[in-house]
Amino acid sequence: MRQKPREQWGTRAGFLMAAVGSAVGLGNIWRFPYIAYDNGGGAFLLPYLIALLTAGIPLLILEYSIGHRYRSSAPLSYRRIWRPAEAIGWWQVAICFIIAIYYGAIIAWSASYVWFSTTQAWGEDPDGFFFGDYLQMSEGPGGVTGYVPAVAWPIIGVWAVVLVILALGVRNGIEKATKIFIPLLVVLFLILVVQALTLDGATTGLNALFTPDWGAMLNGGVWVAAYGQIFFSLSIGFGIMVTYASYLKRKADLTGSAMVAGFANSSFELLAGIGVFAALGFMATAAGTAVDEVATSGIGLAFIAFPQIISTLPFGGSLFGVLFFGSLVIAGLTSLISIVQVVISAVQDRTGMGRLQAVLLVGGLIALVSTLLFPTHQGLHYLDVFDHFINQYGIVLAALAMLIAFGWILRRLPMFQEHANKASSIRLGTWWRITLGIITPILLGFMMWDSLRTELTENYAGYPTGFLLSAGWGVAIGALVFGVIMALLPWKRADTISRDDAARTRTEGGTPEQLQDPGQVTPDSDQTTRKEGDQ
Repeated sequence: MRQKPREQWGTRAGFLMAAVGSAVGLGNIWRFPYIAYDNGGGAFLLPYLIALLTAGIPLLILEYSIGHRYRSSAPLSYRRIWRPAEAIGWWQVAICFIIAIYYGAIIAWSASYVWFSTTQAWGEDPDGFFFGDYLQMSEGPGGVTGYVPAVAWPIIGVWAVVLVILALGVRNGIEKATKIFIPLLVVLFLILVVQALTLDGATTGLNALFTPDWGAMLNGGVWVAAYGQIFFSLSIGFGIMVTYASYLKRKADLTGSAMVAGFANSSFELLAGIGVFAALGFMATAAGTAVDEVATSGIGLAFIAFPQIISTLPFGGSLFGVLFFGSLVIAGLTSLISIVQVVISAVQDRTGMGRLQAVLLVGGLIALVSTLLFPTHQGLHYLDVFDHFINQYGIVLAALAMLIAFGWILRRLPMFQEHANKASSIRLGTWWRITLGIITPILLGFMMWDSLRTELTENYAGYPTGFLLSAGWGVAIGALVFGVIMALLPWKRADTISRDDAARTRTEGGTPEQLQDPGQVTPDSDQTTRKEGDQ
């Protein structure tokens, strides 16, 4: 069966915009500032930088190398390396499916608050408005009951935008959209930061954020927090960067691209920290309280604290709200597009579907689940538990499994190092293999152990055990089981590279292994080849 040529990015800048867009998401704006503040302030930037250089960028380079070398989605790329590793790829696909269904809901809330900001619809009680009037949230989890049209319509709108962009393809859809979204996001947030810095009390907030607590550097939890933030904010461990890199041309600077994406993401996080804490400093000053009494993160920061700030501003409150929530919408959209693309690409590789068909079927299913589940009275409870368990016991564990499989069992890091060096301007040294073979696995393992220790001693957020077993552990374990089952099913189509891709490989400097049957493991440094695919 002859395959169509794999899509490609139009330019390296387009790929970088998409990669940065995937990395810069909601967590950069509402998670990093508080994590930094709560873990040593200005001193936190030291372990954060070390984490970026020893885990974030090395993992980016690894995922770029895998995607670029095998020109496939995560499951098929991993299968081409080692057949049992295909399960890890499908595990990541399931993780992306789960994240996508609730991520779209948060973007929809942000879009609603862009409009609410123009009239400050939350009035004197942002807390009551968000949980009661807007979400109409039930007191506790349970069966799915009730439906909130005011939440459903924005979710439908968000998914319509995402699916249209994805249907247009990698070059005409994702690339063109991110070339618009990322510069727009930077402009909007710069305006917001400038406005925040002019507020009374802004200096107080910035002092609270950046005053270093060097004693915190002796606390192991601070270092775990730094690595955790880098890991979650760079879109690594999802299969996203493997997928995006698979659309690169053969002549691509992998290490340079990883450096640009990594530092661009961190720069935006720092900018977000300045804007958020300048605003929180104003809020604390206006209320006559300390910054630590108003500092928060996540949903509480976005939909409770910031509406309070907007209502308190002497002038320009509506503009400030539009800028803030507009930034959340754009940052969220670029990340959501990349998350859904992982699922679409995997399904295309597995079934041979065309892009439009895959987008309508797979993207439509994700959108349907999102639209049916989260505009209900229990929607926020499901979102909270999904997010906690799939992040702690999905993304981290899948990335750890990938490093153990490729780094420890197969010992393929030298092969990927060689591939990256052939394609890149900045050469990798022994340090790269040390970080991925020793430092990162140990830290990910410690993060897992630390999370499990807490999880097994007390119920997350006080939720009932039955709800956590079904919506929490059930979803996290279900993603893993899905990965194993999908890897065991036989492929029903020719798993070979197309003639057009083969010709492009030769003319663009590809390596001979690109023309092999992908069931074969590509040559190692000792030039041995093992047949591990379907016979």
